[in-house]
Parts: sequence; C-alpha cells; structure tokens
Amino acid sequence: MSIELKRAFEAPNRDDGYRVLVDRLWPRGVAKAEARIDEWRREVAPSDDLRKAFHDGALGWGEFRRRYLAELKAHRDSLRDLAGRAASGTVTLVFAARDVRHNNAVVLRQYLAMLGR
Repeated sequence: MSIELKRAFEAPNRDDGYRVLVDRLWPRGVAKAEARIDEWRREVAPSDDLRKAFHDGALGWGEFRRRYLAELKAHRDSLRDLAGRAASGTVTLVFAARDVRHNNAVVLRQYLAMLGR
C-alpha cells in the first residue's frame, strides 16, 4: 500500500500518483489549476468543531487523533475505495497544515492503511 502525504503548497509531480485533497477548505493561495487535485474529499476532513479545537490548542494531538478516528468510522464504506486505490498504486493525501507530523492527513493515512489490510 502506497499512501504519501504532501502539503498543498508543494509542487505536484508524477510520483504523487492519485492526488486527494483531504481538507474541508481549499488552501489559500493555491490555484486549482496548478494543484492537480484528482479528487477533493471534504467529507472526510475533521468536523469544523474538531479542527478549530485542535488549532486553538484546546485539544492535544492524542485527543484530536482519537476523536478524528471516531469521525472517520462514519465514512468507512466510502473510504474503502481509496484504500483499494492505494493498494494498486500511489495515493497522495494533500493537506494545508503547517505541521507535517500532526495533522488530519497523518491520521487518515493510518486509517486507510488499516482499511487496506
């Protein structure tokens, strides 16, 4: 299974494979034509309340991860196709967060890997 992560502000390249934007909002300053997004999965982004609580510091990483995984369970069936795509080729989850280690794409990659087993 090949699931890569890439910030929306990084230039796309051929190695990215199928590019999926996994944020609820389009990243500021990123032109849609230049982003080369194959699919925008707004519905699997964290809820607004969860996203705001994490960015405001009201939730730590562990609690954000736990709550976001619970939200993702509601999308299990719709995410199976994305996990299947990653089993046969590269899928790159595109996100806007500055922190590349603590963001929704990191959690989503773990969830998709679990679904692909």
